[in-house]
Amino acid sequence: MKFRILLPVLLFVFGTNLPAEKTETTIRVVVKNQYDKPVENAAVILDFLGSHQITKLGKRKPIHWEVKTNQEGVAHFPPVPEGTVQLQVINSRYQTYGKKIDVEGEEKTIDITLNPPQKQYSAHPPLKPANPPPPQN
Repeated sequence: MKFRILLPVLLFVFGTNLPAEKTETTIRVVVKNQYDKPVENAAVILDFLGSHQITKLGKRKPIHWEVKTNQEGVAHFPPVPEGTVQLQVINSRYQTYGKKIDVEGEEKTIDITLNPPQKQYSAHPPLKPANPPPPQN
């Protein structure tokens, strides 16, 4: 008899404390250059920065993916929990792109335009040319 009373109470207590279902977002990244042409074979790196990181034996497991863009300049990622992600795009012919982005909803398309590399800058003055060798007699 006590069991019949206790069971509904336990179900109510534990049922109300269950975490809400975490929603996930599928991310699609489109990479183009300054002329609106697709950039293929660019490395696209995604790191999840939110608090819903997977824990195993009390340790956080970072959510990290590295993919390459296809011929259309598109990179696809598996679903990640809603929250903030760090996105980087690296290609040797362009400046590296990096930004923190908030993702929510079922799907998110991120459009990125890569810029050409800038001229190198040095804080040091140029070296003096070497002295010519002394004339030989």
